[in-house]
Amino acid sequence: MELISSAERNQLFESFARDAFRLELRDDYSVPLEEGPYERWLAGVVDNTFMDSWLSMIRQLTQAGRTVRRVRVATQPHTPYIRWEHESTHLNEEAGEQIRWLRRHELPQGLSFPLGGKDWWLFDDKLLAVGHFDDAGRALGSEVIGDPDTVAECARVRDLLWNSATRHSEYKP
Repeated sequence: MELISSAERNQLFESFARDAFRLELRDDYSVPLEEGPYERWLAGVVDNTFMDSWLSMIRQLTQAGRTVRRVRVATQPHTPYIRWEHESTHLNEEAGEQIRWLRRHELPQGLSFPLGGKDWWLFDDKLLAVGHFDDAGRALGSEVIGDPDTVAECARVRDLLWNSATRHSEYKP
């Protein structure tokens, strides 16, 4: 299995035409770029400047008429990381990204996640970028998958969860 870096994965945003969708299933992400801002937030200092390049890209995409969406599945009670994400999500939405939340215990009964329950980005119902993490939760990279059956199953799960999830503006942790 070949993995691409986060920077290479972000290049996929340059080529999608209509819709990019992210499914987040982890309650914590050990992303090096976020470590300093997260630690400062835990100490009571808010510094979201690390998000500037992401937010700029999202603004460009959504102003060009493309859709960027995500569903965050979160365990109750929320981890500190999820509380931090929730507090800063308004920045993603102000840039044009649509984010919804789903409490893990409210997942549709009998739902089986494709790809072993890994997180993924789905681009235009054609291409997946599947996140891989080590045992400590650090991102290893993304696996690019174009298999039509796998893509179709992820699109089905996306639609089910998107319709079941709560808009960020209405979600109260």
